[in-house]
Amino acid sequence: MLAQPQQLPWIPQSIATLEKELAEKYGEGQHAAVTRGLKQIAEFWRAEDGNAQVFEEFVRQNYAGDATAHNTLFERFEMLLEQLDGHMHEIGRVFRQQADLDLGSMLPVDEVFAGYDPSAHLSDDLFENKIAFVVLLNFPLTTLEQRVTEGATWSRQQWAEARLTDRFSKRVPADVSLALSQAASEAGQYVSEYNIWMHHIVAKDGSRLFQPKLRLLSHWNLRDELKADYADQKNGLAKQRAIQTIMERIVTQTIPQAVVNNPTVDWNPVTNEVKLTAERDYPESFSAPASVTNNPEPNTRYAMLLKTFNACRLVDPYSPTAPTLIARRFDEDRELSEQRVKGMLEAIVSSPLAAKVGALIEKRLGRPLEAFDIWYNGFQQRGTHSEAELDAIVSKRYPTAEAYKADIPNLLMKLGFSKERADFLATHIAVDPARGSGHAMGAAMRSEKAHLRTRVEKSGMNYKGFNVAVHEMGHNVEQTFSLNMIDHTLLQGVPNTAFTEAIAFVFQGRDLQLLGLGTPDAHSEALNALNNYWMTYEIAGVALVDMEVWHWMYANPAASPAQLNEAVVRIAKNVWNKDYAPVFKKKDVFLLGIYSHMIDSFMYLPDYPIGYMIAFQIEEQIRKSGSVGAEVERMTTQGRIAPDLWMKNATGSPVGPEAMLKAAEKSLKEILN
Repeated sequence: MLAQPQQLPWIPQSIATLEKELAEKYGEGQHAAVTRGLKQIAEFWRAEDGNAQVFEEFVRQNYAGDATAHNTLFERFEMLLEQLDGHMHEIGRVFRQQADLDLGSMLPVDEVFAGYDPSAHLSDDLFENKIAFVVLLNFPLTTLEQRVTEGATWSRQQWAEARLTDRFSKRVPADVSLALSQAASEAGQYVSEYNIWMHHIVAKDGSRLFQPKLRLLSHWNLRDELKADYADQKNGLAKQRAIQTIMERIVTQTIPQAVVNNPTVDWNPVTNEVKLTAERDYPESFSAPASVTNNPEPNTRYAMLLKTFNACRLVDPYSPTAPTLIARRFDEDRELSEQRVKGMLEAIVSSPLAAKVGALIEKRLGRPLEAFDIWYNGFQQRGTHSEAELDAIVSKRYPTAEAYKADIPNLLMKLGFSKERADFLATHIAVDPARGSGHAMGAAMRSEKAHLRTRVEKSGMNYKGFNVAVHEMGHNVEQTFSLNMIDHTLLQGVPNTAFTEAIAFVFQGRDLQLLGLGTPDAHSEALNALNNYWMTYEIAGVALVDMEVWHWMYANPAASPAQLNEAVVRIAKNVWNKDYAPVFKKKDVFLLGIYSHMIDSFMYLPDYPIGYMIAFQIEEQIRKSGSVGAEVERMTTQGRIAPDLWMKNATGSPVGPEAMLKAAEKSLKEILN
């Protein structure tokens, strides 16, 4: 691994010469800015960038020493970088299209295109042609502490300048960026095709619990099917136990390789027996092998995770202020310290409220809690509708992705957006059929559309697909507002991923309302508060596992996939035993290790519980004003400022779990009384 280059020996003398010269030219009032700019470029200047003469001449030509020149330079960068980023993003989206969308079989070359990042050399290029140095010379690099403590007093342009310099806070070589992109693409492809064909899950007597042609992606669809099975009074419990066993097999990698995305075999997950199926219900694109074994998947799941870890480590030497992926995720991406986030998560999972809500769930179920009840969804209205009923409603309304696209204005108006705003948003959102579970891909320039991807089966969109689509539509609305309705495109977006997840949760929580299947009342809102807490309780544990796994990998960089497998299972058990076993009365459960994000999303999972907390705070504000549309537009047009500043402007309070815990406690008392 390469070491961070050291400062060149002639740099101090050149800086001293230039400080004096530029202060005399532009006035003593510019002295601090000159000193800052020279220090910033010196940190990144390498021998290949030029000698002392080149360095000094560059500074003389490119320092914008008066307000007019400074503002002109800022405006130029804002305009040009939007085009640069936007077109690079567009190329990447098109290159990934075959991998991301359900457009037929993948060719080997499609995987190559999906793993190719056209912007991988961009940072290198901008340092080599010295555009990056122009930014660093003229605009301040800021620390997390400055953004947190001083940001409330900054102007909008000051925030935009801070985001401009953010992108040049490290100098990562192109080959490292490309390796990172390739590792992410390979892991993403592995995850997007990890389907289990549920009709081919059999019991000891050969009976089948799940309907024909049901293809569930791990972990998303498996989890959502488990949730839906609470409404199945006849077979729901048996289905849930089967899904839990499947999940456990995936986590431990004792799942037979032959059953992954293969409808030509039957599998008993309890005995792990695999045999060729007599059911000929699978697509023609699948052909049955002559024979089959129950050989386990060879720790592919953890080999993929190690590949992403090792790719992330390549960045470490070029990130001296955040020298691990863990530090970059919290200090740079989230702008919330790991210690603070961990404290928020532990406040959720260790709350006495968990045992109280667990006891209520047990009472409502009429049986002792089982481990999979971590995904209990009976507090939601959808618990009164069977999956089949919801599927029938959705597939009739949305037989194709195009049908959902056409209905977006109507859906948005139901959420309180004016017709003008709903039409505006709809024209900026494209809808595509996803190969995986679905995702949202925003645009990076105003002339492009955001893309909503959700799974659409041959029989039409099912309820799971609709639920995902509404979630992704929330992302797209945020992405559209925070790009097209903002004063500075350099501020496009929200403070971190948890914020866009929060907006998506606000939308997703109204999916049944959008189907015309219920409107909230005081009782349903109390139940919803408990549901939000229980979901956060579940995903907070998953996030703690994800964080601990990354710490373990950094402590054990030479680990094998098998060793990582053992570590993940052990860590998941430890988190469970500490904060979940007292509620569930079951020890050594490792279901918290099932999430596919752990494999392909680079310690993304903490964003979910933070997002739930933020979503709850946003919901409280929406209840006060009465309009999803107006509040979402007001909040998202703030752009990417500091998280707590965004939240205070949006809701009056910083990010935290306190409001959720207080409301859940109050709602629990109301329900029990």
